[in-house]
Amino acid sequence: MRAIWYDRTGPAREVLQLGDRPTPEPGHGQALIRVRASGVNPSDAGMRAGPGAMAYPRITPNSDGAGVVEAVGPGVAASWVGKRVWFYNGQRNGRAFGSAAEYIELDTDLLSVLPDDVSFAEGATLGIPCMTAHRSLFVAGPVQGRTVLVTGGAGAVGHYAVQLAAWAGATVIATVSSEAKAERAWAGGADHVIDYRREDVAARVRELTDGEGVHHVVDVDFGGNLAATLASLRLNGSIAYYATKGARAPATPAGEVMRLNLSINGVYLPVSPHEARRRAQADITRWIGTGERILSVAGRFPLEDCAGAHELVEAGGKVGTVVVEP
Repeated sequence: MRAIWYDRTGPAREVLQLGDRPTPEPGHGQALIRVRASGVNPSDAGMRAGPGAMAYPRITPNSDGAGVVEAVGPGVAASWVGKRVWFYNGQRNGRAFGSAAEYIELDTDLLSVLPDDVSFAEGATLGIPCMTAHRSLFVAGPVQGRTVLVTGGAGAVGHYAVQLAAWAGATVIATVSSEAKAERAWAGGADHVIDYRREDVAARVRELTDGEGVHHVVDVDFGGNLAATLASLRLNGSIAYYATKGARAPATPAGEVMRLNLSINGVYLPVSPHEARRRAQADITRWIGTGERILSVAGRFPLEDCAGAHELVEAGGKVGTVVVEP
């Protein structure tokens, strides 16, 4: 099969290589998937760029994707063969070979059926972004009838969190940084949108909630947003964050957190509880089957230009997920 790999970290065009690799065979509990679309996440580009040490001597990048099951290994029902699927964690803990290839073998536990009316490119946008959004949204419990604040509501994870929260029956407040991103958050189902560059987020949240604050926050930047987040929460509220670039070691006011009886949850999908990930897969599959969803493909690249896909991710400003199509 044709595949992309790198054996040292660095700029995409310097380290990514295209060539022939042995086509994998599915082992026990696994399926062989013909990859039709491979999703590129910022973490995929970051691992390739370094400067961290290589986890394996040779890595095929990209964690997410979509395709068709072509064969199954021992212990797997033959009914999987021919199914359209989306998958996640192709290249992550314990695996060196990701989805930037014509084939990938994966445990069926990582596969979910892709509805016929969802394209492979759209399916490849799910994976880690949507699974992370689901875990961040529901980690503290159901959100039906509650008010949820999603920071970065137009981003890859945030936009899925907005849509899933609306689908689950929450009142959704989203923060954004521009009019264009505001339109995207509205389209995703936000009930209220706050431009954090022009408005005081906490004051606006208090206004929108009659002074009570929100029940739960899905946060793109725990350290950078901490002051505004704490001022936006009500008693017994909760925070789930999946990044903290604004301050990697923020000073958390423990007394205030205690007085509000807050729950704070860090979310890292690969080590999230198995039952939570299975629930996320099931919910996401039901949700995309409703037809009321926005699955944004930010760019499409052939396998030969996987470097171009990584560069687009690194450039920032993309809307949705960049996809490589073997």
